[in-house]
Amino acid sequence: MRIPALRAHMGDWTYYVTTLTFEEVGNFVSKVDNELHKSKSLRDLIQRSISTNYIGIKEYVINQSELFFNSLVLAVYDEYPDWREIEFKYEGGETYQMGILEFSKVHKIFPVDGQHRVEGIKAALKEKPELKHQRIATIFIGHKNDESGMRRTRRLFTTLNRYAKPVKLDDIIALDEDDIVAITTRYLLEEYDLFTGKRVVVTKQKAIPSNNKDAITSIITLYQANIELFNSFYETLFNKKITPKSREKYLKFRPDQKEINSFQEFCINYWNAFKTQLNFISDFVVATENPAQPFRDSKTGGNLVFRPIGFLPLVKASLIIHNRKGQKFTEIFEQFNTVNFNLDSKPWHFVAWNPKETRMLTESVIIIQLLLLYLYDGTILTEDELKKLKEGYASKVAPDTEDIENVLVGIK
Repeated sequence: MRIPALRAHMGDWTYYVTTLTFEEVGNFVSKVDNELHKSKSLRDLIQRSISTNYIGIKEYVINQSELFFNSLVLAVYDEYPDWREIEFKYEGGETYQMGILEFSKVHKIFPVDGQHRVEGIKAALKEKPELKHQRIATIFIGHKNDESGMRRTRRLFTTLNRYAKPVKLDDIIALDEDDIVAITTRYLLEEYDLFTGKRVVVTKQKAIPSNNKDAITSIITLYQANIELFNSFYETLFNKKITPKSREKYLKFRPDQKEINSFQEFCINYWNAFKTQLNFISDFVVATENPAQPFRDSKTGGNLVFRPIGFLPLVKASLIIHNRKGQKFTEIFEQFNTVNFNLDSKPWHFVAWNPKETRMLTESVIIIQLLLLYLYDGTILTEDELKKLKEGYASKVAPDTEDIENVLVGIK
């Protein structure tokens, strides 16, 4: 096998940059076996690190027409390939970095970085052999299968994997062109008046800065709220229960534009009801200066919905009501006007707001959601949910009480 390549140096490594066809990856790249450890137990540990994530990569390879990967880093040992450099002259300069890597028949190749990509490519080829001519960028390094060589390659293996970070959620929201929820969230930020301009704060976490007087929520909380809407949309579209695994799979591939439009319409219908039927949201929308200031107060806490810990539970609660009672979103939010969202009041004291220290509490998301359902219509809760609410609420507001059955009396 002869492959054109570029030779380069970094630190004390000499490496070669080239490409391999998927067929060559399938034929010549092996799983890590005895190259990093002599111990069978440690070799097995390396093999177990190849999780079922490669299945998602296989599906990506098969289904994504705009397929693209980072480079593989492959180690070669036993008769390391010969380097035949080629002199290349250009505009008065010259380089000997270009050449041909010529592999013998006894070489062994294993992935130092890209194990899951290798296994995903192999699995994809079994289902779709015509992909064999696709090419992936590849970096070759040398490996010696002795103690010092194993140690050196292990260090590189852990370095490459330790510092490879997953894509952050805020980057997914800003850039992902396959995730229908990210696409729709961007659309709402650009086109829908409740979320345009400064009405959604862009931060790397859910929290809203204490000095912010404009935003109803954060971009990450809005995305998570739209995930909840997507769950309902998906179950209606496909007439089956969504699971975290099925959602993750769906969000990896861009649906057709008709489906995107349908989901955006579903979201707009929901947020229209939210915006027009909740009186305090209507007031927020029409305010022209510091619109969030009356609803997010450092002394009284303000309005539960203007805190990320309350915004998302309200969305979840409204969807549960919609699914269990079949009510329209307009009806649901109109009725929610009867609920007290003032944080500095009995339902939320020591659950979402500490009145003694005048600060938010962030540990009771589930209790807040159940409280919202109870305050809306106590009969909508299942027996297990009601029990969980009573016990959870009592642990926050009256930890010494023995009368759990009556702990919710009088909070409406």
